[in-house]
Amino acid sequence: MSLTEKMKRELRGRGHTLKPVVSTGNAGLSKAVLREIALSLEHHELMKIRIGAADREQRKDVISEICSSCGAELVQAIGHIALIYREKPKQTERHTIKDIATETHRNTRKNKSPQQK
Repeated sequence: MSLTEKMKRELRGRGHTLKPVVSTGNAGLSKAVLREIALSLEHHELMKIRIGAADREQRKDVISEICSSCGAELVQAIGHIALIYREKPKQTERHTIKDIATETHRNTRKNKSPQQK
């Protein structure tokens, strides 16, 4: 999915107040860091990452590797901070314990015979 300029502008506005969730060190990316970024994107959808690489080209390479491995889009990169976005997948219907308990209570009330009421 490619982001339009209008979408990027809106995402930059939403991301302005965010703090970096994940930081990479000078050593670059590891599998653990990529896993943490992917996990954070599942929860947040839009997040900032602090890139520790000193060289501008290294930062660009790290950002592109993060985006490609996590399926994310780069919204903005300023200095050592990158703002990335990945749309949350549509979730299947989840039943919470409260929903199950309510449904069970309704079914037991419907199944009672008139003598039991």
